[in-house]
This record gives sequence, structure tokens and C-alpha cells, in this order.
Amino acid sequence: MRAMLLEAFRQPLRAAEVPRPAVAAGQLLVRVSACGVCRTDLHIADGELADPGLPVTLGHEIVGTVVEIGAGVEQRAVGDRVGIPWLGWTCGRCEYCISDRENLCDRARFTGYQLPGGYAEYVTCDARYCFAVPETFGDLEAAPLLCAGLIGYRSLRAAGDARRLGLYGFGAAAHIVAQVARFERREVYAFTRPGDREGQEFARSLGALWAGDSSRSPPEPLDAAIIYAPVGALVPAALRAVRKGGTVACAGIHMSDIPAFPYELLWGERVVRSVANLTRRDATEFLELAPRIPLRTEIVQYPLERANTALDDLRAGRVRGAAILHVG
Repeated sequence: MRAMLLEAFRQPLRAAEVPRPAVAAGQLLVRVSACGVCRTDLHIADGELADPGLPVTLGHEIVGTVVEIGAGVEQRAVGDRVGIPWLGWTCGRCEYCISDRENLCDRARFTGYQLPGGYAEYVTCDARYCFAVPETFGDLEAAPLLCAGLIGYRSLRAAGDARRLGLYGFGAAAHIVAQVARFERREVYAFTRPGDREGQEFARSLGALWAGDSSRSPPEPLDAAIIYAPVGALVPAALRAVRKGGTVACAGIHMSDIPAFPYELLWGERVVRSVANLTRRDATEFLELAPRIPLRTEIVQYPLERANTALDDLRAGRVRGAAILHVG
């Protein structure tokens, strides 16, 4: 099968012909139709996340069709369309797994990181960690739901019931979360890279009440803020923007160092918290909600062989919405 392999950090992926994976007990073999290109893929490719086990096939926003089923799998059938997310396996036995916090499992393994990903024509996955894709979405349009949507949804829940919600970094996740927040009758305030007028207009087109540079203060104090950009300096900026008792949720898996800031920014029972991975409950809830809104995903398509271009465009901020590899 065709695949794009990461063989060395900070180097382009290599187009390769590799053996189609064999399906094991408890697994599915999925023919990949579409795979999103996520900022986490950049963190892996740049060596910012430890121990991916090179070479690796990136990609964890996968939509495809089941073509083979391993022993012991009863919940899926050949021909099913499924989505495969970042969280790809957990032990099922630790204190986190048995308390509905499987996203924190110490032995968890992740798609496109420790497990093969979707920058390829076929991928295997644990049958427990794939999900039916709503029929209202095409394959390419559904791919961003599997990470930008799921992590975005979890970060929104981490922000609580905030009426005035700030979104720092208006990329793939924020453009989905903004629609969920508006559906829930929240006010959305969008923060973009300085000078990104197009991004600000994009945010307003999706219902943002206000959009401006991340260096600016919003017109009203925020109840909560979610940071999607991997920029530690946004933490004190977001703390300045939220009212006393407000929450700042850091939604990324990697962030540059947070600079020192005066205690008065945190004082007043403000909360800073991280958001880690996702749970199967998150996926079930979000994928049931998405068609009801209904969500619209803005995508930019690339063929599999242009995965390096997609990564470069994402790094440079040239992608409006989500970058998607059209694989099959």
C-alpha cells in the first residue's frame, strides 16, 4: 500500500510502498478514505513529543471503510464506515479506565504516534476505539470531527457553562467549537494571529460576536477562554481577559513555555487547566450532536502524496479550517 512515512524529525515525510497491515484479534482493517492533518502531527514531526518510535505513519483523524475484522470483534461489520481518533488503545483496568477517565490511562497508545496512522491507504485499529460516522457528513468533511471536533468538544466542556467564551487560535478546532458554542447560545470572542484579517472575518462568519488579534483585550470580560494555539504567552493574555472565577483551558498536547506573570492575574479564583486526549463518551456525545447543529467543516483538500505541503501550509497558517488528505 502507499504510505507517507516519518523517518526523521524535522525532515519531510517519504512516500513509500509498504506491506498492507495484518489484522489481529480485536482489531479492524480499515481502507482509508480521508485523514485530517492536525497540529499534533506537526509536534510529532518536529520531535516535540517524545518517543513516537520512528518510522511512523502520522494521522489520527481517519475516516474509512472496514474491509476485514479480527477475531472476537462483534460490534462492527465489513462495509461499515468508521472514524478513528487520536486515542487508539487503553488498558481498561487501571484506576483511570474504570472511572470513565480512560483519556488519562498511563498505558494509553495513540493513533499516528505509537500506533500506525492514516497517512496511508490502510490502517488497523482497536475495534473499541472507532466510531460510526454521521451519515450527513461526507468522508472528507467528517475527518476533522475525529480530533479537532472531539478535542474541541472536550475543551468546551472543560470551560464550563461560560456565556462569554474566548477562543485563542482560530484553526480547525476553534472553527468547529465556535459553531457548537453558538448552538448552545454562548457568545464567542475569537483571537487570531496579529494581522490575520481573513481569519477574523472567518470567525465572524461562523458566529463570533467579536474577532481580533490575540494581543488585544476583548470588549467584555470573558467567563472562560480556550487556548488552541501552542503558544505559552497566551496563558497570561487569556488570564487578563477572563473575569474572577473564570477558567482558562489549554487544549493542545504541546505548548511553548508559559512566561512568568504576576499573581494578580491568577488571583480571584481563576483556574488554569489542561485538556488531555478524549474519551469514548466524548466521541459518542459529540458525534450525536454534530448533525443536530448542524456542523459545517471548512476543509482544504490535498492528495496523499502532498502530505508535506499540507503540513507546511498548516505550520504557516495558510489553512482556513482543516487540512485533509484525500487518500482513497
